[in-house]
Amino acid sequence: MDYQYILGGILACSLAFVFVMYSFGEKKKTGSSSMDVKSNGYAKTSSENGICSQEVVGETDIIIVGAGVAGAALAYTLGKDGRRVHVIERDLTEPDRIVGELLQPGGYLKLLELGLEDCVDEIDAQRVFGYALYKDGRNTKLSYPLEKFDSDVSGRSFHNGRFIQRMREKASTIPNVKLEQGTVTSLLEENGTIKGVNYKNKSGQEFTAKAPLTIVCDGCFSNLRRSLCNPKVEVPSHFVGLILENCNLPHANHGHVILGDPSPILFYPISSTEIRCLVDVPTGQKLPSLGNGEMANYLKTVVAPQVPPELQASFIAAVDKGNIRSMPNRSMPASPYPTPGALLMGDAFNMRHPLTGGGMTVALSDIVLLRNLLKPLRNLHDASALCNYLESFYTLRKPVASTINTLAGALYKVFCASPDPASIEMRRACFDYLSLGGVCSDGPIALLSGLNPRPLSLVLHFFAVAVYGVGRLLIPFPSPKRMWIGARLISGASGIIFPIIKAEGVRQMFFPASVPAYYRMPPVH
Repeated sequence: MDYQYILGGILACSLAFVFVMYSFGEKKKTGSSSMDVKSNGYAKTSSENGICSQEVVGETDIIIVGAGVAGAALAYTLGKDGRRVHVIERDLTEPDRIVGELLQPGGYLKLLELGLEDCVDEIDAQRVFGYALYKDGRNTKLSYPLEKFDSDVSGRSFHNGRFIQRMREKASTIPNVKLEQGTVTSLLEENGTIKGVNYKNKSGQEFTAKAPLTIVCDGCFSNLRRSLCNPKVEVPSHFVGLILENCNLPHANHGHVILGDPSPILFYPISSTEIRCLVDVPTGQKLPSLGNGEMANYLKTVVAPQVPPELQASFIAAVDKGNIRSMPNRSMPASPYPTPGALLMGDAFNMRHPLTGGGMTVALSDIVLLRNLLKPLRNLHDASALCNYLESFYTLRKPVASTINTLAGALYKVFCASPDPASIEMRRACFDYLSLGGVCSDGPIALLSGLNPRPLSLVLHFFAVAVYGVGRLLIPFPSPKRMWIGARLISGASGIIFPIIKAEGVRQMFFPASVPAYYRMPPVH
């Protein structure tokens, strides 16, 4: 009967074509690889501006700004390849964050490729084999399709700070990697080319560090990104985080996603005794105050009744304990200015809603790609030629990054509650489609986990959900009201996914081989 719904939906789609006409026109990129770098209000000092600073003695091939997940992994990778790397990180103490705690299996495969898989050892990391999805008292278990991989391959969840410290320690074992605590105040520009950075060390002394390539990985709060890209940051929601102690999830070693009202609630283990809970609060709703007790009351009265019964007592105990934190969730498509001497990576460059936990997978995939691009280069000093060559990075990363980005944004919008009948049907259809099992669950979970990041597969599954929902509406009695809701469901699905695809870039996402930068060859010296 489920597949009759799909067939009925396919027939019904012909009634809804008028709703799915959408423009894919892309804005032409301004400038070229040789364009002058725009400061956009951020100070960038040159050797001629009269600023007095001490210059770091010694030769450096690459400066990395930031030593988070992206920066630390990149430092180890490039240092292992023989590059002389200088990493400048604002704070080298262990970070304490409520996100960046779930590494998808696709990200773990990249760790293996980089030789960093032991960084999830000795930090009490927990193996994750899939998700449990909850809606209206029903639940379904969705397992990662790991049959073709070694037994060690799975997701990993952990304390973000412990993972980062392990990677920093590993990077520090490379003799040609210098890890320094300091605050980068500006990029050093000469004639449109980035030559390095100005920074203050831990003691407040001002220094200038120079290198033929500067890679900015200073995270979601980056102060330098405006010089290197066109940031269009959106804040679709906030996460409210707390930790449940000494309790068990209903489905062991699985992330739990509750399709709550107004938006999803997440649970996943971060150690053998702790479960992270993240409560999503949409931007359109006022974030309750942490200081006056509003937040605790909101969690107890609105969220707790939607939590699985097995977790409710521990959830309320965690609220009573009071260690509640919140953070904005940011989304930003990659829109770089190709800049001689500089490159953006990590959350400074590209962000997506953290609902699907795909951020670290994208960052690690980018690092593998950049390592492979830089490997044949002995000399990085021809900034113009290097910039032209590294434009291929922005194109080659797109199929993987845009699949994970698009899925995160689309799923978040589908999973949020809405009074609109078409949105309600889409949400129900998504839950039931995933519950069918087989290709209907394996395909989307392979996309989400980074095991099969293919843009076309994503679009096909997304509209298969919509068609499935329309089929259920029209079989066995396609009344005018149901036909209208079905047409609006298809229209709504198009309105969710097409703007995200447009922001990612249709040509780069689906037809990267048609982009000239795809074929850039290493500069010959």
